[in-house]
Amino acid sequence: MKRYEERRDDLAKAVASLKAGLEEPATELAIDGVLHRFEFTFELMWKTIKDYLEYIGIVEKTGSPREVIKSAFENALIEDGEEWIDMMLARNQLSHIYDKQMSRDIYFDIKNIYLSLLEEVEQKLPSKLDN
Repeated sequence: MKRYEERRDDLAKAVASLKAGLEEPATELAIDGVLHRFEFTFELMWKTIKDYLEYIGIVEKTGSPREVIKSAFENALIEDGEEWIDMMLARNQLSHIYDKQMSRDIYFDIKNIYLSLLEEVEQKLPSKLDN
């Protein structure tokens, strides 16, 4: 499961990078950087969770982010399924958002809610899998 382990390593770096971005003063450029890092980190997170759930025999090779979040919640990998769905929807909005206030609202949700959710799961996922 080399793919999982590579993604898991990349995920740890992505979460740390997102956290570092949030520690910067909230200038327009810094906020835009955090939003971009969040999109990347969320995508990497759900794919890493999917790889892990596949490895332990929970999910099939296909699945949307929503299905993976549901399976992760059902298997106690994540604790607050509603917040994760909200995070997924926020990530989806960023792809189509042109409203400055809405993007700033998402930035504050990342800072106040989503980062801790991402960190929590990142800590739960094993770095290595038994071969």
